[in-house]
This record gives sequence, structure tokens and C-alpha cells, in this order.
Amino acid sequence: MDIATFMKKDLRYKYFSRPRYNKFLAATGNDNSRAKRLYNANIRLAQAFHPILSQFEVILRNSINLKLSAYFADPDWIINQKNGFMHHASLRRSRYFLRTSIQRTENSLTLRHVPITSGKIISDQTFGFWLAFFLSHHYSLIGGEPIHIFPHKPAIEDRASIYSKLDDIRNFRNRVNHCEPICFLGHNVDCSEALDIRQKLYDLLSWIEPEIIPFFQEIDNVQNKVNKILAI
Repeated sequence: MDIATFMKKDLRYKYFSRPRYNKFLAATGNDNSRAKRLYNANIRLAQAFHPILSQFEVILRNSINLKLSAYFADPDWIINQKNGFMHHASLRRSRYFLRTSIQRTENSLTLRHVPITSGKIISDQTFGFWLAFFLSHHYSLIGGEPIHIFPHKPAIEDRASIYSKLDDIRNFRNRVNHCEPICFLGHNVDCSEALDIRQKLYDLLSWIEPEIIPFFQEIDNVQNKVNKILAI
């Protein structure tokens, strides 16, 4: 083994952690060359997910915003409802999550001397914020309006099943953002979980607006990256 190769391994274990890399080694029968290719291919698969995950989040938040703007007959509902349903006594157990999230954004904008607008507050909220509208304690306070962003959903789908799918996408998104392996099932190279998440995303999009699907298909390179992983 030459010094350059040794240093590459040394740096890899130091900065990417041995346990993380060992999973790739184990899946490739301790073939270091294949393990490196698989590690890199996993990164490229995560990269391929970013466009469709980020655009899905934009569509989800805008759909909920439009629905609740109509429900409250108020385009600034996200500001004004801090003292409306978001302040309901039943939300004490959840520590007024929605209200607290909005207040945190307002405080940040104020510190930066940025005018507080509904648009800025909406764009600053996390995936978890929008997901929270499908939790029963919020959902019931706004008359079940969030489910209506899915006018094309099958009749069998309800608040709980929609929440479950969104939560799966949220958790997967967090794994992608934290550079975790997404090409394994147990100890085996297997992208079925990633493809399942992709299918859930497409299902939800088609239930919101089927005509959005072609746009996502144009920016979606996930299957290509999966094929390259399976060929390693």
C-alpha cells in the first residue's frame, strides 16, 4: 500500500467516520474499490433527490397557504392566527408549536431589520411546520381544511394516512440532508426504500394536481442513479 492510498483511507475514516464507511465495505464484501464507488454513488442518489424533495415542499406549503387563506378569508392568516386557533388552550400540550415557530421567524426578521410579511414567514417555515397541520390537534381546529389540498386523492386516504406519507418523506429528507446512506436495506445494497419514498411523493403530487407530474419527471434523475448503484 502506498502512502497516498494510506492517507486517503486515513482521511476518510477521520472525517467521514469508520462506522459509516464500514457499512459500504460490508455490503461490497470488503472490496475497497467497490465500496468507494458505492459511497460516491449514494451521494449522487441523495443529490438526485434534492430537486424533487425541495419542489415538493414548495408545492405542499403553497397549497396549504392557499387553502387556509381562503378558509380564514385572510391572506395574512399566518400572522393573524397566532392569536386565533394557534393560541387555543388545547395546544398547550404541544407547546403551541405553530405559534412559536412563527414568533421565532418574526423575531429573526426583526433582529435583521427586515419587514415582517406573510410571504417571508411562510417561506421560512420547515417541512415539519406544514406537516403539523395534519396532526389531529391542529387539524380539528381548522375544520379539517388541510385534507382538501388533495382533491384527487382516493377515498380510502384520510388525515392519518396522508400524515404518515408526509412524515415518511420528511424523515427521508432529513436523512438525505444529513448524508446518511439511502442505498441499503439492512446490510444489503437495496434502493427499494428510496424508490418507495419517490412513489409516495408522486402519489401525493398527483392527488394535489396531476398536471404537475410532467414537471417533476423532467427534473427527476433518481432512477438513473439507482440503476448505477445496482450495477456496482
